[in-house]
Amino acid sequence: MQNIKLFIELTRLNRPIGYMLLFWPCLWGLTVAYDFNSELKIFYFYSFLFFLGSLLMRSAGCIVNDIVDKNFDKKVERTKNRPIASEKVSIKLAIIYSLGLCGLAFLVLINFNKFTIFMAILSMPLAFTYPLMKRFTYWPQLFLGITFNYGLVLAWISINNNISALPIIFYFGAIFWTLGYDTIYGYQDIKDDEIIGVKSTSIKFKNNAKLFIALCYTIFFISLIIVGFYMNFKLIYFISLIITFMHIFVYQIKNLNIIDPNKCLKKFKSNNFLGLIVFLNILIGKII
Repeated sequence: MQNIKLFIELTRLNRPIGYMLLFWPCLWGLTVAYDFNSELKIFYFYSFLFFLGSLLMRSAGCIVNDIVDKNFDKKVERTKNRPIASEKVSIKLAIIYSLGLCGLAFLVLINFNKFTIFMAILSMPLAFTYPLMKRFTYWPQLFLGITFNYGLVLAWISINNNISALPIIFYFGAIFWTLGYDTIYGYQDIKDDEIIGVKSTSIKFKNNAKLFIALCYTIFFISLIIVGFYMNFKLIYFISLIITFMHIFVYQIKNLNIIDPNKCLKKFKSNNFLGLIVFLNILIGKII
């Protein structure tokens, strides 16, 4: 039972916000691409596969992140008790876990077409080099956005077996969504990060936090509008975006307090609900 508990802590399975933020873009891309006049069983099946893939790859990514950041995590109050940082789990065992999770994720991946498989494998270097970025650039959140939202493109390809401007535009916007919410997340550890020399957009824009985060979310919101026009969605879609707008610019940004770690965590976690809202926006556009 102790080993199971450590595995859950290591993979963050007890913190669903991580794999849900990875899953939502997949579901967005799938919903935009899918023809809802056809049988829904393929949509449900692919949604389940992308959920499993998100769960497995996020878990593997957490392990790789903790291996790479072992020495940093020891110096940060919030992360010092993580299984690898506290040496409750050895690096050798952690690598075995990570490889096992990647193997399971590959079994999920081979259910898709060859183009999807190829593009997914192509993204693997991004997924496993992200933890290194905070050492070299103030923009690790940008690399996280590129990695975390790649599933949107994969979902589109899984249905259409091609790539077009629409998923690229949506993907670009979603990258800035991640850039915004992960900058909020970073303010939890900003004091420790500055001491140990870790870089982030949270540190780079600490004097203009709300302005930068608002800019990121604005780009994301504009991408949602472009998607609506590109897909010829009816007026009801654009009206439904008002809820998205209110959540972003009133609940998250207007009330953001970057000096309160608990409130930053709360705003960050609220992006899981935002992911659901955007999914419902797209679903309304597709079926009404």
